[in-house]
Amino acid sequence: MDNLRGHFSDHGDSAYDADEYDPGEDETGREPPPAAIGQDERRMQVRAYNHWASLLGNRHFPAIRDLEPHNLPDFGPYSVLLDFRRGIENPAIDFLGEALAEECGAHGDIRQLDDVPSRSLLSRITDHYMQILANQAPIGFEAEFVNQRGQTILYRGILLPFSSNDETIDFIYGVINWKELADQQTTDELLLEIDQVLDSKSEKPRHQGPLTEWADGPADTSSILELVTPVPTDGSGVDWPEPAFGDPGADAPHPSAGPDSVAEPGAQHMALADWLASARELAQAAKGSEERSRQALYAAIGRAYDFSIAAAEAPAEFEALVADAGLAVQERAPMTPLVKLVFGADYDKTRLTEYATALGHAHRLGLARGTLADYLSGAEGGLKGVVNAERRLRREESGVPAAETRKAPRDAIARKLRKLETHTLGEVAHEGSEFTLLVARRMPSGEVAVLGEVADDVKLLERAARYLIK
Repeated sequence: MDNLRGHFSDHGDSAYDADEYDPGEDETGREPPPAAIGQDERRMQVRAYNHWASLLGNRHFPAIRDLEPHNLPDFGPYSVLLDFRRGIENPAIDFLGEALAEECGAHGDIRQLDDVPSRSLLSRITDHYMQILANQAPIGFEAEFVNQRGQTILYRGILLPFSSNDETIDFIYGVINWKELADQQTTDELLLEIDQVLDSKSEKPRHQGPLTEWADGPADTSSILELVTPVPTDGSGVDWPEPAFGDPGADAPHPSAGPDSVAEPGAQHMALADWLASARELAQAAKGSEERSRQALYAAIGRAYDFSIAAAEAPAEFEALVADAGLAVQERAPMTPLVKLVFGADYDKTRLTEYATALGHAHRLGLARGTLADYLSGAEGGLKGVVNAERRLRREESGVPAAETRKAPRDAIARKLRKLETHTLGEVAHEGSEFTLLVARRMPSGEVAVLGEVADDVKLLERAARYLIK
């Protein structure tokens, strides 16, 4: 599992001269504050961000046609280009830099994210790219993990949104650099040498061990996270166009894509706690963006479903997680504690119930891991439609007659509406909110007449709007 950290220390700044260093001159034994971001243009993410900004112009997002990663020698070898036009669960990889491919041990043809070797550096990008949905802007990140070779890797990166139509985020360009942490023996030897230097007050510092440098060379200790807009915690965000990942069926299937998508590279090697951490990551991203992007919410629910599959395969571990969280499993609602683990026990109860119902429907259909998000996107009525379908099936199984689906208002309401005075569209007030809700009547003559305006019920307006923008 990843362990988020603070700022890294880069011990290889070119301004440092080992021959001129005197430990006796250190008054506190601490390094000076890091330089302001942008002063060292060698920082890989800074250069990548500046390049992205130079392509932005007056657009909402830079055009993908302007990005040529193979012509960016400074950071292109350490980058990857993800193509989400076929869906968000298993994006295509349109470009993979040589240095990043070598670090990941990527041998052979890498066409999609599930082709990436498990527990490799590139596989960790799935923990971060969904945040762009919530933030709608470049995302900076840094973390550590143990790779497929058993080495602890510190990595820092930036993800940059691109668009093919200036309306939707359907490409993400990532730039990542890394360094390997010294093992325990090397660390102990380093600490011993430091103690010896401090004790002897030597004029010349000893060699500080084989701690490797960042892949792009020495740089200052300022963080790329200061460059980008952080994900807000109050649900507000930058007023950018709604990101979307296009129609999953808009493109022909990728030649290497099988019938089932894979939710995350190396899924078969992930522990149950890893699935929970991954699901919580997407749930956190979705909490601030449900109104701006259903895709973020659907991705979070989809990963929760993947977690439920893993839980079914490790029931004892799942019971331990539930018990540690102080939750209880009820036979009539087995998915409820699971969604509470992912979204939080204090999350809106109505929504938790809906998410649990959607997971139950996915299990009823036997959907494969990594496919629920696309299923929700393509289902009639989206999440609501799936929830209603599952509830209808449950009523049928329990012998409860299904409620009659009405196609017209109740008679009493219809009679009152017919008595209202009709108006033309030109009679509607010209002043007021940008968006409003009009109630109209189709007359026997075929003419559509306006009955009135509902201008003060935002929730009702939003409910009606969803039927137009789904």
